[in-house]
Amino acid sequence: MTIARARLARRILPVVLGATVLAGCSGSGGTKAAGTPAATPAAASPTPSPSAPPSPSASPTPTAKPTGADDPALKPFYTQQIAWGACTDDGSYQKIDLTKFQCGTAHVPLDYANPAADGIDLALVRRPTTGKQQRVGSLFVNPGGPGGSGVEEVLYGADGSMKGLDDRFDLIGFDPRGVGKSAPVHCLDDAGYDTWYTADHPAQNKGKTLADGCQAKSGKLLPFVGTQNVARDLDVLRGAVGDQKLNYLGFSYGTFIGIDYAEQFPDRTGHLVLDGVMDPSQSLLDSDVQQLAGFEGVFEHWAADCVTQTNCPLGKDPATAAKKAADFLDGLAANPMTAKDGRELTASQGWTGTLEMLYGGAKSWEYLRGALSWAMKGNKPDYLLSFADDYNGRDSKGHYANQQDAYAAVMCADFGAGMPTDAQVDQALEQDHQKAPYLSKHFTKDDLFDPDCRAWPYHPSAAPGPISAPGAAPILVVGSTGDDATPYPWAQKAAAALPGAVLLTRDGDGHTGYGKSACIKTAVDAFLGTGTMPAANTHCPTDG
Repeated sequence: MTIARARLARRILPVVLGATVLAGCSGSGGTKAAGTPAATPAAASPTPSPSAPPSPSASPTPTAKPTGADDPALKPFYTQQIAWGACTDDGSYQKIDLTKFQCGTAHVPLDYANPAADGIDLALVRRPTTGKQQRVGSLFVNPGGPGGSGVEEVLYGADGSMKGLDDRFDLIGFDPRGVGKSAPVHCLDDAGYDTWYTADHPAQNKGKTLADGCQAKSGKLLPFVGTQNVARDLDVLRGAVGDQKLNYLGFSYGTFIGIDYAEQFPDRTGHLVLDGVMDPSQSLLDSDVQQLAGFEGVFEHWAADCVTQTNCPLGKDPATAAKKAADFLDGLAANPMTAKDGRELTASQGWTGTLEMLYGGAKSWEYLRGALSWAMKGNKPDYLLSFADDYNGRDSKGHYANQQDAYAAVMCADFGAGMPTDAQVDQALEQDHQKAPYLSKHFTKDDLFDPDCRAWPYHPSAAPGPISAPGAAPILVVGSTGDDATPYPWAQKAAAALPGAVLLTRDGDGHTGYGKSACIKTAVDAFLGTGTMPAANTHCPTDG
């Protein structure tokens, strides 16, 4: 049975709840419906339009150690003037005052080994500083994924979790190459993804189906969408906005961008914060095992909390609560439920919707409790299905954002160098069954390949290694003890590997710490604004 693997991105409570009462819970305002288009400049950017990229090769020309603006061939990119203009919208955004933002594009090489050839445009949004405090410079933000939109993160976070940072910074969000509005990768059409996400027993050639679609629609981009190139893009953006040092706030997979940047451009690191840290030295298989165990633990914590609440559909016994929820979700494979719009909630979708709500920690548990109550007691699966849609990037019109496309393309570009042996797959499956018996109960070997890079048309020459960034400025690493998507030991490992890094800990469940703890936000904002590190071994509580 397929369960959507954890994309390493911050999850925001979906807007699909609206004003409807969900078992006593009102919807969250000011968040974005999945799949809606990003704001765009009112006028076209003066940067040249990207020409057709070259055909992919098994191994693109390797790039030497980056020289950045010192390379004469790259100087035009570093010195370009971004034409910031008014942001426009088709009405998809909710409660966003776009007059507070400016939009633009920046031109970067498709292949840094051949910058004079083809290029692509990156979508940008800027929230200019309010000037309430002395301006530090620009702060670049990335939510992770891979596949998460930095444009959306700034549009929705500037007055939310990042409120106040614009007192010192111009907040800048960018869609990384292959994502959102930045030369997006496309693989399957909407009907194809409806089938992809709802199938409880997918075909064994599922991975090849996606790979073939990506090759047909975006094959020219695939060799160039990896994180190493995104970090190079980030340095171009730093230069284009006139900053001598990079200030960066990266979440989840966005921490890998920050790590890669520090490794490639250590002398240009300013104040970098990495929250929900990824361990790039691990294989996809090992990472998946640890993630699944993390989600299993939070799933059990949620179930135990559920039985203490008045509207819990799992009874009153914490010892049996998790099993009751898992049995219901597994049962959807044989008995899918029909939503109001006629679509079916399958086991795959039910589990995906459940995991979506586990990202947010205890604050989102009430939404999951209400959704399962409606499904189990009221035979109404609509809310649980809407959570799955939000995770999968499906909007109310049935259109999918390119989240899955970008996720597969970037992960295979970063980690597709070597495929696991049969023995390694067998061992990983056994570990899943031991460490996550509820979530992996119906797993087969094929479920362990997500994304499935075996049939991918491009494979990198080597996988990322252990973190090593000598010469980088001290970095603030944030880890959460109950992080399901990026386990806490990964943050501990990164903090030990990065020179001068300090680990700031949030005690509690849920993915990432910023936005879940006022203590974390205070420490992070102080470091970004002044460079003042929190004391070593600082622990912060999760907000109630």
